Amino acid sequence: MRKFALSCLAITISLFFGALILWLMGKNPIEAYMNILQGVGLMEKAKYSGRQNMFTDFMSLIDAMTPMIFASLAVALALKGGFFNIGVSGQMLFAGFCAHMTALVIPSKIVVIIVGFIAGALIGALIGWLKSSFNVNEVVSSIMLNSILMYVITFYIYSFYVNPVSRQSASISAAARLTLSGFRWEGLKVDIALAFPVAIIIALVLHWFIEKTTYGYEIKASGLSPRAAHYAGMDVKKIAVVTMTISGALAGLAGVAYYCGYLAAIQPGVTPSIGFDAIAVSLLGGNNPLGCVLASFLITVISKGSVYMSSRQNIDMEIASLITAFILTFAACSAVLDRRKK
Repeated sequence: MRKFALSCLAITISLFFGALILWLMGKNPIEAYMNILQGVGLMEKAKYSGRQNMFTDFMSLIDAMTPMIFASLAVALALKGGFFNIGVSGQMLFAGFCAHMTALVIPSKIVVIIVGFIAGALIGALIGWLKSSFNVNEVVSSIMLNSILMYVITFYIYSFYVNPVSRQSASISAAARLTLSGFRWEGLKVDIALAFPVAIIIALVLHWFIEKTTYGYEIKASGLSPRAAHYAGMDVKKIAVVTMTISGALAGLAGVAYYCGYLAAIQPGVTPSIGFDAIAVSLLGGNNPLGCVLASFLITVISKGSVYMSSRQNIDMEIASLITAFILTFAACSAVLDRRKK
């Protein structure tokens, strides 16, 4: 309850500062925030294009939110184990790329998910192994891997895998894509995120795993004090590798949901910002899997709704990133205050 109260306080303060900036820009903060809600189907717009309504906007929000849930779970689990997995973006990119390559040969949704899961787990295991065997800080190794993976994949796409028109990777087929794009329902064109129920189930399972199992307890104990965990007879090095492997696997699922669901192609030379936004989401959710789901919803509402706000109010979409940055800052401060109180 205390963490929930601190998260609510961080959100309130962040929205206040966002409103203050909008007011200084000569904009109406209330209208701007209403536009954000309208852009994601939480409030009705004045006008809709053909075959669109509030429901279609909301389903697009769910589609965009799905990879964020997986990414925030990856960050949250790593933080529970005492690790800062800042390489979620690189793990997402690698998993999405491997899934794309596989989808060209085997256009199957199940196969795509499995490949992405394994690809992300391999990168996470590498980071954990470097930490446990050579004491390489996971922040350094994960950041370096972000750059290495991005440049290698960019080179490969531009050399062998590029669409000459879009300058992105070749798009995967609908048979392998995890989003039913433009699905016709009741005269509407709806984007259905097939991975969303999977994300919710995994969040529930992860919560049970952390709170109710022996290995979950060992991960938390090792994260709080590796030395005490070692003296208690726990294999701290093994726990480090396993924790980062699971974290990487979750990041891999985020990459699959993003590059083989929300998007159907990979843009070379760019790592997904979701991997970094997931840090704010995890902190805001108190590093709790269920809290991450709620925080993912909020952050996605702000980021996706900012497109409509920008068009209606003539406000730069970077304002949404600024509000997210405020949330990250105050959520981090609340986490420090919570630890000091304990």
